[in-house]
Amino acid sequence: MRIAIFSDTYAPEINGVARTLRHYTTYLEKQGIEYRLFVPNASTPVPSIPQVQRFTSIPFLLYQECRLAIPNPIKIKQSLDEFKPTLIHIATPFNLGLYGLHYGKKQGIPMVASYHTHFDVYLEYYHLTFLQNWIWKYMKWFHHSFEKVYVPSQSTKEKLLSKNIHQNIELWGRGVNHSYYSPTKKSNTLFKERYHIHDDKKILLYVGRIAPEKDIHIVLETYNDLPEHLKQETHLVIVGDGPLFRELSEKTGPNITWTGFMEPDQLSQLYASSDLFLFPSSSETFGNVVLEALSSGLPVIGANAGGVQHLVDHEVTGFLCEPRDIKDFVRYTSKLLDDSTLRLTYSKAAREIAREWSWDAIFKELLASFSKIAERKNQISA
Repeated sequence: MRIAIFSDTYAPEINGVARTLRHYTTYLEKQGIEYRLFVPNASTPVPSIPQVQRFTSIPFLLYQECRLAIPNPIKIKQSLDEFKPTLIHIATPFNLGLYGLHYGKKQGIPMVASYHTHFDVYLEYYHLTFLQNWIWKYMKWFHHSFEKVYVPSQSTKEKLLSKNIHQNIELWGRGVNHSYYSPTKKSNTLFKERYHIHDDKKILLYVGRIAPEKDIHIVLETYNDLPEHLKQETHLVIVGDGPLFRELSEKTGPNITWTGFMEPDQLSQLYASSDLFLFPSSSETFGNVVLEALSSGLPVIGANAGGVQHLVDHEVTGFLCEPRDIKDFVRYTSKLLDDSTLRLTYSKAAREIAREWSWDAIFKELLASFSKIAERKNQISA
C-alpha cells in the first residue's frame, strides 16, 4: 500500500487535525507503509522531510491556524507519478484536496476522504450563515466520488448522512497517548511556582482555541457566575491562543490566568495538576483535548453536543450540559468543585475509560478498511 495524503494542516501546527495526521504518519512509518503528504507551508520554518511536500499558502479566513495552499500542479503531478499511489486519502475539501481529487479521478486510483471540521457551524459564529447552503452543496459534490468518507464521531456521521453527503460513511475515532497524558505528571507546586497561584486554590482548566466557535464566553460566564465561596476558592486557567485572546485576556480579573499557546510537554503537566476541565464547545467533530484531559484523570464538564457528548460519560467521568446553557454549566461545575470525593471518583473513572482509546488500534482498523477498498476496486477493475 502506498498512500498519498492531502491536508490543509499538519505538524508543527497545533490543532486536532494536525496532531491526528502526525500520529497517522508516525504509525505508517512504524508499519513500513509508504506515504506522501501534500500540505501548506507551516507558519514557522520546519525541517525538510522527503515524504512531506509543502506549498505556498495563505491563512484561511475562518481559521487562521489552517492555511489554504496555492498548489503547484506540475510539481504535485510529477511527485504522484513517481510515487504511484495505490490509494489517495483527502483530508481537506479545499485547494490541495481538489487537486488530489482531480488526479485520482484521472488515474482511476481508489480515493477516500476524512471529514474533520463543521465549517457550517463556524459560519454561524462569524455571521456568514448565508453561505451555509452553498457550503453543503459544495461538500456533497466534493465527496460523491470517494469510495468512503471517514468521520471521528457518531454525531458527525449522522449529520453528514442527513445532508446526503455520502452513503458510505465510517467511524475513524481518535486515540490518546496514555503515558504522556497521565495523572503521574501531577505537580503540587506547578501553579504556585509558574503562575503565582496560591496553592490552596482549586484549578478550573480550559484548553483550546480562543475563538467564538469554541464558546469561550461560556467559560468566563460560568466562572463569574459560580457561588461566591467557590469563586474565591477557585482559579480559572485558560490555555490557548486565537483571535479573541487579546480582547478577552485584557478584560478579566486577577483570579483568571491566560497562558497563551503551550507546548505539549508543559500541557500534560498542567492537565494532571488541575482539578476540573471545562469545555463548553458544541462545534467539535471529536474533541481531542477532552480525551487528553480524561486520560490525565480530569473530570470534564462539557456540552451535550458534537463529538464531546461521546467522550464524557454523564455522572461517571463528568457532566454533560445543555449547549450554551450557562445555568447548567454553573450547576454542574459547582457540584464538582464543591465535592472533592466526587471529583476523585470521577477522576479515577476518567482515566480508566480514556485508556480504552488507543491510537494503534484505531489506525489498525483504518488500514484494514483501506485494504478492503483497494481489494474491492481491483476486483471491479479485473
